[in-house]
Amino acid sequence: MYVIIVYDVSVDRVAKVCNYLRRYLNWVQNSVFEGTITQKQWAEIQHGLRSLTKDAEDSVRVYLFRTQDAVTVKTIGLEKGDTCTII
Repeated sequence: MYVIIVYDVSVDRVAKVCNYLRRYLNWVQNSVFEGTITQKQWAEIQHGLRSLTKDAEDSVRVYLFRTQDAVTVKTIGLEKGDTCTII
């Protein structure tokens, strides 16, 4: 499945959430990640985000698609993130 995750979390948790999502997805903008993952990885991401965030203070939005082909992404201006998966 292809996912886009957008988050707005407390300043003291931003780096933790960012570093956690980098394990699974490509960083594309401040607080925005996207990529293709398995069902197992999706379950792991949900569990990890629940443990890193606070429901009363933070917001995480997830857009799920069957495949990347179902998504058209247009960028206006500067590409912020490097979508390369090679480290």
